[in-house]
Parts: sequence; structure tokens; C-alpha cells
Amino acid sequence: MSDGEPLLCGGPNKHLACHRTAKPHVDPQFVENFRRKLKYFFMSPCQKYKARGRKPWKMILQILKIVIITCQLVSFGLSNEMMVTFKEQNLIAFKHFFLKNYQDRNKDYALYTRHEVKDHVLYIIGRYLHLQNLMVGNHAFERINDVFTPLSVCQELYRHASVLPANETFDIDPRVETECVSIYPLSPYKKDSMENEVNLTLDFQRLLAVNVYLKVKSINLQTVRHLELPDCYDFNINIKFDNHAHSGQIRISLSSDVQIKVCKDWNVSGSKLHYRLIVLFDVVEYTKFASVYHSKRVCWSERMEFINSWYILFIISDTLTIAGSVLKICIQSKELTNYDVCSILLGTATMLVWIGVMRYLSFFQKYYILILTLQAALPNVIRFSLCAVMIYLSYCFCGWIVLGPHHENFRTFIMAADCLFSMINGDEIYSTFTKLRNKKDLVWLFSRMYIYTFVPLFTYMILSLFIALITDTYETIRHYQKHGAPLSELQAFIAECQDPPNSGKYMMDEESSTFWCLCAPCVNCT
Repeated sequence: MSDGEPLLCGGPNKHLACHRTAKPHVDPQFVENFRRKLKYFFMSPCQKYKARGRKPWKMILQILKIVIITCQLVSFGLSNEMMVTFKEQNLIAFKHFFLKNYQDRNKDYALYTRHEVKDHVLYIIGRYLHLQNLMVGNHAFERINDVFTPLSVCQELYRHASVLPANETFDIDPRVETECVSIYPLSPYKKDSMENEVNLTLDFQRLLAVNVYLKVKSINLQTVRHLELPDCYDFNINIKFDNHAHSGQIRISLSSDVQIKVCKDWNVSGSKLHYRLIVLFDVVEYTKFASVYHSKRVCWSERMEFINSWYILFIISDTLTIAGSVLKICIQSKELTNYDVCSILLGTATMLVWIGVMRYLSFFQKYYILILTLQAALPNVIRFSLCAVMIYLSYCFCGWIVLGPHHENFRTFIMAADCLFSMINGDEIYSTFTKLRNKKDLVWLFSRMYIYTFVPLFTYMILSLFIALITDTYETIRHYQKHGAPLSELQAFIAECQDPPNSGKYMMDEESSTFWCLCAPCVNCT
């Protein structure tokens, strides 16, 4: 038995019996050339340049892509900012225009008498009828087939209600009916006789809410100054008088659902509009070599070493970039108006492109320690987070059910989750205590136990353990950098090649840009 034959070990109860087995004849020169090819595959761009004079085109392309995508994102961000500003300013304008005596500082805009409710509804109707003559912006009524869209005053009412608080009796049918009155723009209503002509009757015992629906159209002209065609906006406004509680207070809220459309006909003189378009793998031979010449199967962990996750990141970012760029061109050419989808695509693509720069820091271990730490700690962090999430959700459900009726930050499940997350980071703790200070003894006692157990558990224990996982992994990575990390069979095989990049031997190897992987199950892997 020669020393060149592979050594196979096996046996029960962890007592290994080793013997050598015969293997196919291997050409030493072929093995050395293949080892050199593998070493070249895992070289950094600088080492590949020294070995074969290969310029780092991928790195140059990545930097160029960062510049182009970032410039495109800034351009779209400015356009998106104008759109958001226009929507917000219109919402404020509608509140001041339609709501009587409205002030921006009014958090609880409410009415308390029947006369005030009816007067405010009539005020809204009167302002709407004269909208085109009163508003300072480019606003107009919606018109479909030469017919104006009417304003609708809809009452939500119990089907039947007879409530006598003095006798502590009531008779009610909780099914809800809706009654609407339509008022068309440019109608010949007179201010003094509007109440009689509109014929608005409010039954406050049955009344749940009064909803005033109206539609207003406008055009955002400010984009013209930034070499971009304006968009047409449809504002679906809902003014709600909320009386669900029947508490003597009717709250008024104004909301606006905005639809952005492409203008049907347009003409911009004296400007030139510019539109931009941004358009734009290795598999493994090592498995076959090991299977044929060493009579063994390669573990999946070693096969995955050939898959560069950075390339996957680049593919995703490029796909998002192309999709976002095409959508941005359609928006700028006014074929589409999907601002939200475009911003998500371009924003995510830009984030991934900038993260991709970290790949080129991987060739300098001291700068790459963040990614190495996160990569090594990820499995333990995921397992730990699953347990922590279960405890977190239990507190969310408990706070929502118990404290929701007594604290506005726990009014819904999502609000409870947001409040607890803020408490983990040190926010909302004092305000949560103070808002529950004057509650009933039982609620006050439970709230103290709830907060006093949640804050120490997550802030001092779970968060500290989470940090400890990252810190322990960081120390392990630092130890590997100083004393060397354990080598896999693949890395040990490549390490036998002692040829430096500038030896000139890599120039003689025929470069292969495509490898193939024989997918076989992993056996006898440790």
C-alpha cells in the first residue's frame, strides 16, 4: 500500500479503524493545475490582477452603478417629495376651507350642540358650491360625460332607536341604515334658503355618523420647473361627523384619498423634458474532481463555498434597479403614476447596491469584521429571536386586551406592539406610567406589574443576551484572525498550492469561466 492512497476510517462506538483503499491513477501535474485553478477562483481582484493581469471590471462596474443609481434615486426622490408636499398642503387647505373655524392646533375638533352640527354641514355645502370661485389653487369639480359629480351627505342611522335615559329604558334595532342626499355643483341655491332647499333632517337618537363625500380635481404644476410633466390629482374627500359613542361630543375629521392620474391633454412651451433609462455566474468542478479521483462525495457546506452570495445580492439589486428605472421612465413620460411602487423598487435597489460595496472590503479582514460577525452569528440570532418574539407577542396581546380601554397607546394591537418596542429602547416608559396613574386600583396595579416585568425582562435580560450572542461571535472571529480559522477539506486542498499570484504559472492555465456541479447527497461528512 502506497502513501498516495487515501486513508478511510470507520468503526462502531467512535473507535476508528483506518485502512488505505485503492484509487484511480492521478496525474500529479493535473492535480496541481486543478488546485491552482481553484486557488485562482477564490482570489481577490487585486490578486487576480497580479496573477493574470485581469482588471477589476466588476468592481469598476459596481462603483459606476452606485453613482448612476444614486443620482437616479435623488432625482426621483425630489419628484416624490414634490408629490408628497402637494398632497399634504392640499389636505391642510381642505381642512381650513371646509371646516368652520378650523385651527391647525385643534387636535380634537368637535361639536356639542345640534345647531352646530347642522350649521357645519350647511357650511360645508355652501363652501363646496362656490369652490371654484373661493379657492386660491387650481381646483375644480369632477365632471364625467358633462355631468358634475355631486356632493353626498350620508347619514348612518340605527334602524330604530327609542332611548329614555330618565326612565333607564331603551328600545333599539342595532342594524344600520344609510340615507344620502346628493347636491350638484353650480346649483341655484341661495344662502338664506339653503337649509329648506337641501331638506336636511338629523335624528340624533338614531344618528351614528354623518359623512360628507365630495370630489375635487387639481394639477400639480410645480414639477414643470424641474423638467417634469405635471400630474393630475383626484381628491376623494370624506368629512366625518362621528357620533358612535353618543357621548355628547361629535368629533369631526377630514380625510382625503388621492388618486394620481396622467393628464389627458398637455402642452409645455419653452422647455425640454429629459428621461433616463438604466439597463444593464460560477458553478463548481471541484465536486466532480473529488468524486472521480478521491472516491468521496463533497458536503453541501463545501459546495456552498463556491456560491458567492454577493453575486446573488447584485442580481437582486440589478433586477430591482431595472424594474424601478422602467417604472420611473413611465412616470416621467406620464404613462403611469405608481409613485409608491417606484420608490420602493429604487430605494431598495440603492440600499442593496451600497451594501454590495462591502464585498470589496472582504479582501481586507480588519474592515470586513462586521459582515463576518453577522454572518457567523445569524443562525444563533434567529433561534434566539424566535423565542424572544413569542414572549413579546404575549405581552402585546395582554397589553392590547387589558390596557387598551385605558391607554391610547394600547388601543389596537399594532399600537401596543409599537409602544412596547419603544419601551425596549427607553421611550414611552414615563408617559405610559403617568397616563395610567389615575385609573382604577385593579387596572393601576396590573399596569405596574405589566410594565415592571416587561422592561427588566426585555431591556436587561433579553436585550443583554442578544448583545452577548453578537459579542461572543465577534470574539471568536477576532481569535480566528489572530490564530487562524479551522480549514474545510476544500480550503485545505487549495492551501497545498504554494504558487503566489505573481509567479506567472497562472498565465499558463487555461481560464475557464464556467464550472459545473454534480449534485450528489452528502455522505460521510463531518
